[in-house]
Amino acid sequence: MYQSIAWYATLFFVFLLALAFSFVYGESRKFKEYGPIQEKGYKIRKFYFLGLLAVMGFASAISLSKLPYHDQHAHAEANGKVVDVTGMQFSWILSNEDFVVGEPIQFRVTSKDVTHGFGLYDRDLKLIAQTQAMPDYTNTVSVTFEKPGTYKILCLEYCSTGHHVMMKDIIVKPKGGK
Repeated sequence: MYQSIAWYATLFFVFLLALAFSFVYGESRKFKEYGPIQEKGYKIRKFYFLGLLAVMGFASAISLSKLPYHDQHAHAEANGKVVDVTGMQFSWILSNEDFVVGEPIQFRVTSKDVTHGFGLYDRDLKLIAQTQAMPDYTNTVSVTFEKPGTYKILCLEYCSTGHHVMMKDIIVKPKGGK
């Protein structure tokens, strides 16, 4: 959905840009005094900049609010479960594999050997959380599963010849269910 919106917005702005270039080309063929044109351009430039700043600020606020990480980290620390995750060539080891829908979980991710990328994917293979798994360092990422089912942990960082088999399925159960 977001890609479609971005595509149509891009087409719209490219069309506006083409119109602006066409206007400038058409006006450049007419002979006019430079002074009044320059004065008018300086007046327009300030409003153009402020408008562009407003549009970009709005787009940034909308797109950043859709990230899956906002406010989950603090919630998971206060109420949730902590799961230690260790990546090593070519597997993931979790300290706890019992997950329930609606339970905040804080994954503490590290590595025993080389750098790995911890990518958590939903049933449709949509990335819902990611962080780096590095030796001698622990990164945290918090997730609250909203739907039951099988989720996948995949390595996002090329870690050697067996990288493609470094995946783990985790099963999230419904609340109070099996």
